[in-house]
Formats: sequence, C-alpha cells, structure tokens
Amino acid sequence: MNHIILIAIIIIILALFFDFTNGFHDSANIVAMVITTRALSPEAALIIAAISEFVGAYFLGTAVAETIGKDIVDPRLLQTGISGATVIIAALIGAISWNIITWYFGLPSSSSHALIGGLIGAFILSWGLEPINWSRVLNIILIMIASPFVGLFITYIFTRITLIFSQWASPKANKVFLKLEILSSITQALAHGTNDAQKTMGVITFALIILGLYKIPANQTLLIPHWVIVSCALSISIGMGIGGWRIIKTLGGKLYKIRPVHGFASQTTASLIIYLTAVFGYPISTTQVISSSVMGAGAAFRPKMIRWKVAQDMAVAWLITIPASGIIAGISFYILNKIF
Repeated sequence: MNHIILIAIIIIILALFFDFTNGFHDSANIVAMVITTRALSPEAALIIAAISEFVGAYFLGTAVAETIGKDIVDPRLLQTGISGATVIIAALIGAISWNIITWYFGLPSSSSHALIGGLIGAFILSWGLEPINWSRVLNIILIMIASPFVGLFITYIFTRITLIFSQWASPKANKVFLKLEILSSITQALAHGTNDAQKTMGVITFALIILGLYKIPANQTLLIPHWVIVSCALSISIGMGIGGWRIIKTLGGKLYKIRPVHGFASQTTASLIIYLTAVFGYPISTTQVISSSVMGAGAAFRPKMIRWKVAQDMAVAWLITIPASGIIAGISFYILNKIF
C-alpha cells in the first residue's frame, strides 16, 4: 500500500476517534438537564440527541470546518507529504489524550480547546510561529473566552424574565417547561452538531490537502468532501448516543439542583449562541457555553444554590486545556518525528 494512503487512513481513523470522543465527552452537555429533571429517560435523551447531532452536522453548513481547514494555517503554504501529516497526527493525539483525561476525572472541559491547542502545539514545534494566522487564532480565542460569559449573562436575564412571567402560574407550569426543555435540548444538539462535528471535518480535509490527495480549487472557498461530512456526522452522533456518564453527573447534579425552568432557559440560550457563532465559522467551546448557561440559570433563581467549588474546578480545566493539549501534541510530534 502506498505510504501516503496509509498515513491518510491513520489520520482519518484518529480524527474520527477524536470525533467519537467529542460526542461521548459532550453528550453530558446536551442531555444532563433533561435526564436530571426527568423530562426524558436517559436512553431516550441520548437517542434523540444522537439523531439531532447528525442532522446538525450534516445539514446545517460547514463554516466551522472551513475555519479549521484553512484559516488557522493555510495548508497550501506548507510542505506536503508525510512530514506534514505527522503534525496532524500529533495534534489529534494531544486532543484525544486530553479528552480522555478530563472524561476520566468527570471534568466538562472543551473538546474545541483541546483540538485548537493540539493543532497550535504541533504547528509551532514543526513549522514555527510564522505559518500560523495569529490574528484569526486570536479572534477564535477571544470569542471562546467571551462566549461563556455571554451565555451566563443572557441566561441569567432570560431565566429572571421567565420566572417573573411564571411566578403566578400553577404547578402545572412545570409540565409545560418539561416539554419546552425537550424541544430546547433538540435545538441544542442541532447547534452542537454545526460546531463540534465540523472541527473534525476541517482537520481531515486539511490532512488530505497536506498529503496531496485533495486540492482547493483556485479562487474558491474550501469545499469539504461529502464523504468527510457523512463520516464525521456519524462518528460524533455515535459518541453522543453512548454518552459520558461521569460528566453527566457533574452537570446534572453537582452544580446545583436542576428544575425544568433551568433546563429550558439554559438550553435555549446555549443553542442560540452556539448556532450563531457556527454560522460565522467560529469553533467555540460548546462545553463552556452550556455549562455557564446552566450556572446563569441557577444564579437567576438563587446564587447560593450553585456549588461554586465545582464551577471553579471546571474553570481551571478550561484554562489549562489549550496549553495542556498543546504540550501533549508537541511531545507527540517530537516522538513521531524521531520514529519517521
């Protein structure tokens, strides 16, 4: 078998495995609320989330994939061949390793941060600082940092308004919020698919360009191959369907006692923010946005309800994700470079 084809197969397998861990890792973000409030059974929640994830990844655009595929580093400016592909393998190892580490400890860290950190770490060690489009990277990081604060603030306001209008309602209002919560969970999964699955589409397409197996048409935007879209959508939806129960417990019960109104408010706000940023091609941390939205909903009801120590542990995981995955990717590249 041609070495280029073999390397391409290895990268695709690694990328799809990262996509799977992304869905597995982030399933908690999508289903924790509806499971905790008993709007849906765990099995039903995960199945609905997996189907919605696939629909969002397949049908709702590829702007985020294009950002990862050519805007952080333009693959047309780099050396093609196996040496360039080694960088992608190292980046994926860094991202996958960090996803598994944080899953093991039940920390809802960001798969987006892990992938961005892995790519930057591997790029710097292999090609130096120059090829990286730092202005674009800075914009991505700034929006990643700002989005959870925006999520917390908007959810707080939205929850307060919802509580004001529902304070005179009968206990039957909870049944209405349970149904709305199911709907908002579906929209959240759709939005998540437009963001997270596309990151892997971009990585695979980037690798195909580096290996000389795919060329960007002259004077045209990057087109993601159809088979890449399908395989990534399937991979993340399968991971979503299996579910990461350690993180589900953290988001569903350790932050504060969830009620249907909290689930509805946090999921609605998170869906809106994730989808809008995906439309403009920004690969934000869906984990950060959803988790901060959960905290915003709880703070609107009673700030003392939130277990801020758990939130602090989550914030630490967020802060160290990019450098940690970048370091792992850099070490991986160094080892792979010695082997190959």
